[in-house]
Amino acid sequence: MAQLGQKIFQDRSLSAGGTQACASCHDPANAHAPSNHLVVQLGADGSSLGGRVAPSMRYLSYNRAFRIEADGTPAGGFFWDGRAASLAEQAKGPFLNDKEMANADVAAVVRALSATSYAADFRALFGADIFTRPDDAFERIALALQAYQREDADFAPFSSKYDAFLRGRTRLSDTELRGLALFNSPAKGNCAACHPSAVGADGSFPLFTDFSYDALGVPRNQSAPSTWGDLGLCASQAIATLNLGTAAREALCGKFKVPSLRNVAVRQAYFHNGRFTDLREVLTFYVQRDTNPERWYLDGSQAADVKFNDLPAYAANVNRSEAPYNRPLGGTPALDTAEIEDLLAFLRTLTDGWTP
Repeated sequence: MAQLGQKIFQDRSLSAGGTQACASCHDPANAHAPSNHLVVQLGADGSSLGGRVAPSMRYLSYNRAFRIEADGTPAGGFFWDGRAASLAEQAKGPFLNDKEMANADVAAVVRALSATSYAADFRALFGADIFTRPDDAFERIALALQAYQREDADFAPFSSKYDAFLRGRTRLSDTELRGLALFNSPAKGNCAACHPSAVGADGSFPLFTDFSYDALGVPRNQSAPSTWGDLGLCASQAIATLNLGTAAREALCGKFKVPSLRNVAVRQAYFHNGRFTDLREVLTFYVQRDTNPERWYLDGSQAADVKFNDLPAYAANVNRSEAPYNRPLGGTPALDTAEIEDLLAFLRTLTDGWTP
């Protein structure tokens, strides 16, 4: 099943016009994230723009379905807003999304697969009549993609320099060690609050995400109107069945999934709306968002705009209590330029495929 999933993942013929595969936006050569500089990816028609950045698919097999934890914290789920409950459910979405693979319906996907060179393998595994049952066949397509992501080691290689460091096989440089200390420090970067860096009690290596949600007040991406005003979690199917009251639901507006920071240094667009394309600038935004908001919140003419300008109505939901966001207007940022460089050096140790 996983071998079929790999073929499906790479097959452009399963999209309208035969132009786009799963791998088009989740390139194995770039940590299963886009390998181009586009903020939002083009759809199968070559022009339709998606509404969010295509994230890396690595380490998602460790994720679980969306849930509200005992302390009220939302966590889990797939996609930026947690709306899919599993890798299989997530796999279905792009096939039918008119801004992605743009198939008219489930039957169109199944017809396309029935014409592939591996259709006989699909029949052999799922039954000679499987293509006469489109809904069942589509379920099997999703399950095959899920099996591929769970079984292929490339989706969770744990092969970064930091992994080698944790195994005692290499040392981090002084710069990288300083960056790690800043990453973990509750008073400085405080990154580990949402992106745990320590080995688990069971010996498991860190995923650099707690799969929670946060509202960071990311500035509007003036170059990508398709991303404007994205409500995130509060508009997601993930919470539609939870019977939340209006106030509780609105408290989730502007919150998006905390991604893993593994391979963060090779990404080419950051946050759900791709507002930043340079990791150094991302870190600078984190520490200057509240001390120097005039640098980040700009309108289409690059003039100063209201703070949290993409969702100003939900500014109260933005995380402002934890470092590095708890600095006053005009105050000293939590990290200076040299410390940002140290933190960058550490984040680069999280890139898979490191060799001595």
